[in-house]
Amino acid sequence: MLPADRQQRDAVDSLVDEFTQQGLSRRAFIQRAVALGLSASAATSILAACGNNSGGSSSVSSVNLLTTWGSTELDSFKAVVDPFTKQSGITVKVDATRDLDAILTTRIRGNNPPDLAILPNPAKMQQLAAQNKLVALDSLVDMSKLQSDYAKTWLDLGSFNGKLYAIFYKAANKGTVWYSPKTFQSAGYTIPKTFDDMVSLSSRIASSGKFPWSMGVSSGAASGWPATDWIAEILLNQSGPDVYDQWVAHKIPWTDSKIKSAFQEFGRIAFGKHFINGAPQSILATDPQPASYLPFKSPPAAYMYYLGDFAAGFITSQFKSIQPGTGFDFFPFPTINPQFQGGVTIGADLVVAMKNNNGVRDLVRYLATAPAQEIWVKRGGFTAVNKSVPLSAYPDKVAQASAQQLTSATAGKYGAGDIMPPAMQQAWWKGMLAYIGNQGSLDSVLASLENTAKSAYAS
Repeated sequence: MLPADRQQRDAVDSLVDEFTQQGLSRRAFIQRAVALGLSASAATSILAACGNNSGGSSSVSSVNLLTTWGSTELDSFKAVVDPFTKQSGITVKVDATRDLDAILTTRIRGNNPPDLAILPNPAKMQQLAAQNKLVALDSLVDMSKLQSDYAKTWLDLGSFNGKLYAIFYKAANKGTVWYSPKTFQSAGYTIPKTFDDMVSLSSRIASSGKFPWSMGVSSGAASGWPATDWIAEILLNQSGPDVYDQWVAHKIPWTDSKIKSAFQEFGRIAFGKHFINGAPQSILATDPQPASYLPFKSPPAAYMYYLGDFAAGFITSQFKSIQPGTGFDFFPFPTINPQFQGGVTIGADLVVAMKNNNGVRDLVRYLATAPAQEIWVKRGGFTAVNKSVPLSAYPDKVAQASAQQLTSATAGKYGAGDIMPPAMQQAWWKGMLAYIGNQGSLDSVLASLENTAKSAYAS
């Protein structure tokens, strides 16, 4: 029987929600209900009305996981969970979608959330945690072990209102420009140290009738995101970490000259004369994965490609015999402002739980361990967040160099869109499509993004 007092009833309603959705144990429910003034028998009656979702005590033989990973990433994740299934007998059923936000929202509204989800950014995690849609992980994992294996920064990013809701699982170094050392050497090209050098090299390649760049931003509902990575990396290296933080927090407007300058620097590549075959239409129509192949074809269809270090997995899956260090490599994103040299933007995928059962608990604990992460590390295209994964686990010097670049960055900043409000991130994706499609639209694109920001940050 619910209490008559409105304030007490609201508190009990909140407890019921925590019990049914977040895995609060029966014992903890009764203790907290009694502390609110209910009798133990009344608390027990309320529990009986809730059914048997008691603090994750249910036993399952399979768990459902929702993710954006596809192709080689999905293959590698399946390789990670295979040992888990063999050891635990729990099957991991993976649903992969490019439109994770819409699918997840629909499933939540339909009271059919996945057991777990792999989110591409902490902003979405914070939104779901605020809506009480996630299970707090503090009581599901060994926090002392987690604090030993993960830097405090990652645990803080995975927390909301003092509780841990996400395990940062797969990191990405977004300061990597991919190229073929063999091709560069045979053509007499040298690795550019500055952004101006990179544009000059691009012009040199273009003047010889070749295309210096490959670029693709088509990605379903998330189309545009690879271009936003360009803007974030440019702004960090051009204007520095303080301006970057102010922009992410919307303490300076999108129409600020520093933001406009970052877009214009990107435009020097995207709109360069004879820089990208078929641009701008080809940029808008090409997926980032096949775009990564062009510099490594024979003969090369391009010479440089910018994308996070997960591109290595795309390249090696497409070209089975390609050799790291000679056939493919990356050079660090070149210096724009010497004062801010070495800044690197970072991405990461987060593991969150939306139900609490034995399968969820066991899988979360497993994915957080170094041995589980080493499986993907050794396959390539994966940078581990767990500090206990040794550098020697990375399959080659290219992967090791990427991991080292992350740890030695003078300023490591989480990818801007991934920590902006989801509505802002999605508007930015669309804004990049508009800018790429029409170079002259920059002022109107920035003004539109500023209007979106005013409402997105207010809410």
